[in-house]
Amino acid sequence: MINNDILRRISTTFDHSEEEILAVFELGQCSMTAEKLTHFFTEKDAADYKELLDVELASFLNGLIIDKRGPKDGPQHQAEQVLTNNLIFNKIKIALALKADEVIAVLELADLSLGKYELSAFFRNVNHKHYRECSDEVLSTFLKGLKVKFQN
Repeated sequence: MINNDILRRISTTFDHSEEEILAVFELGQCSMTAEKLTHFFTEKDAADYKELLDVELASFLNGLIIDKRGPKDGPQHQAEQVLTNNLIFNKIKIALALKADEVIAVLELADLSLGKYELSAFFRNVNHKHYRECSDEVLSTFLKGLKVKFQN
């Protein structure tokens, strides 16, 4: 999925204002300006469109975890330079403190049925024999389910 779309969909789901989005970036140790943010929210075909980098989205998601759950003891988690759908999915799950049953329920809100074992494969270590890559479709469906859950 495109990072800009993920940012846009998460921000819409939680009805974040521009100031709240900037604050979440700040919590994730990423300095972001309102002007830069505007470029991320413009349509892909627009001349002033800028692509949100993986490290910037990782910072936003780390900030979302801090925003929703509070800061952890010790040093802050550094933003990943490269993101996968599995990492994005996991960070959102952590931020919302969702257990497997709750994630499955969110997916079902968007008409996707997964079992616990299928779901756990997304959160395993990449070297684990049962690891499975999270497709754009599954991540998109999860974001759609979150919107249904939090907009009602």
